[in-house]
Amino acid sequence: MDRTIKPETLKSEIADKLILDVRRASDLSTSTEELAGAQWKDPEKLAEWADALPKDRDIVLYCVRGGSVSNSVVDALHAKGFKARFIEGGIEGWKAAGGGVVAK
Repeated sequence: MDRTIKPETLKSEIADKLILDVRRASDLSTSTEELAGAQWKDPEKLAEWADALPKDRDIVLYCVRGGSVSNSVVDALHAKGFKARFIEGGIEGWKAAGGGVVAK
């Protein structure tokens, strides 16, 4: 299963995806934007929310730059049988590719 999705690919496929913002609380608090429709999930508390996610939807998540946070969340979700990928480059990569964001 793919671990990542390119921002350019996501732009054309975003309609049917469940978008999760998994930035750490400290990163989230200093940011003023998010992807439209994204749900914030605390990556430190993944065990508390992961099992409530829908198994029948493609999940796309992002952190700030697509590094350790996204990788660890994707690993955990794959282990639970979810179809999850993260945006290459995180929200910064998404914006650099011309992806839209909204004020949070």
